[in-house]
Parts: sequence; structure tokens; C-alpha cells
Amino acid sequence: MYMKVEDLDVYQKLCVLHIEICDLAHKWPAEERYELGSQVRRSSNSSPAQLAEKNDDRHIKNKIEGVNRSRGEAAETIHHLYIAKLKSYITDSVYLSYKKRYQECIRMLNGLEKTLEQKLPEKERRWP
Repeated sequence: MYMKVEDLDVYQKLCVLHIEICDLAHKWPAEERYELGSQVRRSSNSSPAQLAEKNDDRHIKNKIEGVNRSRGEAAETIHHLYIAKLKSYITDSVYLSYKKRYQECIRMLNGLEKTLEQKLPEKERRWP
């Protein structure tokens, strides 16, 4: 059964996180506008964008690739937020709150990947 990307809970959560990250990063020092701020905004947007890009693909392996890329972008966003914490742009509690929400999305992406892999022939699956 076909599902629009907008109907995926993980996609919705990642889009909300992107909007919040944009608001957060715009409060950082001006010199970070094209450095860390730009990087965190781009990676936070790329995570849901990867899902959107591959959702309409007819090939399951390509859909799985989109999930993998989305997971990587979510992990990259956590990294950028960690650097922001180290630079004292955000507090430990803000960092931990976003990290927890991104980790939840990563778990959801893992589940989506497992579900998609069930549509592959058994010999092509990576998950048991």
C-alpha cells in the first residue's frame, strides 16, 4: 500500500525538528550564520528531505537508501548540536533534549528500514 511521505510519523517529527533547529540557530552569533548555523540547518532539513526524495521511488532498495541517508543526516545534526553545546551556544539540557528527539527518529527510521526490507527477497535482507 502506498503511503504519502507526509503521513509518515518520522517525517513529520523531522520536519518539526528542522523548523525548531532553524529558530535555534538564528540566535547564535552572526559569525556562525554561514558556518555551524548553516550546517545544522542544512543537515536538519536534509533528514526529512531524503525520505521525501526516495518515498516515490518504485525500487525498495532505493527507498531503503533514502532511509539510511535520512538517518545519517539526523546523526550529523546531533553532531552539530554537540559542537554548539561545546561553544556554549546552547545549554546541556537543550542539547540533550534535541539529542533524545533525534535518537527517537533514528529508532523510527530503523523500524522503517526493517519494514521495507521485508519486501525484499530474503537473501537480499540485511536484517534477520
